[in-house]
Amino acid sequence: MYHIVLVAPEIPHNAGAAGRLALATGSTLHLIKPLGFSLEDKYVRRTGLDYWQDVDLRVWENFDDFLAESDPAARLWFMSTKATATPWSTSFQPGDYLIFGRETKGLSDELLEFAGNRALRIPMKPGGTRSLNLATSIAIVLYEAVRQQEPGW
Repeated sequence: MYHIVLVAPEIPHNAGAAGRLALATGSTLHLIKPLGFSLEDKYVRRTGLDYWQDVDLRVWENFDDFLAESDPAARLWFMSTKATATPWSTSFQPGDYLIFGRETKGLSDELLEFAGNRALRIPMKPGGTRSLNLATSIAIVLYEAVRQQEPGW
C-alpha cells in the first residue's frame, strides 16, 4: 500500500517496529544504509516478534540506489521537524514513499533540499519536546495515509 523508508536508522527497536507497521498495513519497509545495527540483531527480531520474516523488506546501499529503483510515478514525502506542511494537509496516494531520517539527526539538509515542497512535519505543542520517537512518527504518518484510503479492514 505504502513504502516506509528509513534513511540511516540507528536504533534496532525502531526498525523492528517499522517492520511490524509495514506488515500491519501491507506496506514495504526500505532501509537505507548505513544501519546502526545488524538485521540479525536480537532487538530487531524481538520488536518485530515472529513477524519479521514476513516483512516486505528491501535494503539499499545508499539513497541514490533506492531512488533509481523506486517507482518513478510514486510521490516521495520527506518527514522533518523543519517542514511547514503537515500530514493532515496532504492527500496521500497508495504507493507513496514516506521517508524518515535517522533518530539523532533526521534527514540531511541535502535530502530536505531535494524534497522541496514534499517535506512534512508532525505538529507538536511549542516547548513540549523537539521530536517524537521514530516508530511513533512512522505510525502517525502511515496511519493518516491509510485512513485517507478508507481500507475497511
